[in-house]
Amino acid sequence: VQLQASGGGLVQTGASLRLSCVVSGGTFSTYVMGWFRQAPGKEREHVAAISGSGYSTVYPNSVAGRFTISRDNAENTVYLQMNSLKPEDTAVYYCAARLGTYVEYKLARPDEYDYWGQGTLVTVSS
Repeated sequence: VQLQASGGGLVQTGASLRLSCVVSGGTFSTYVMGWFRQAPGKEREHVAAISGSGYSTVYPNSVAGRFTISRDNAENTVYLQMNSLKPEDTAVYYCAARLGTYVEYKLARPDEYDYWGQGTLVTVSS
């Protein structure tokens, strides 16, 4: 299973970006998909997760209401729509795939995911 993230860039405060992650290999619709981010000197932080069907999603308070995760199972792609971006959103963003079931309390933990993409850098200027 390979994951390829894209869509990062340099934007100003308040702008929007949409990240994409294309997954190849395996059966995409069975994977729980997550997005994480990691800023310099900080631990990897969960920002969103979505069930295989797309019906269930979860976000931490830091991004709830600004970020939206979605997926297109026909295109083997998961998206992260990021609105009202802030300088503190600056980080490398990673997509990840989980082979296990959608168990909400587990989805914020990086070690619950089995495959990772290479990351895409998002920089938000003030």
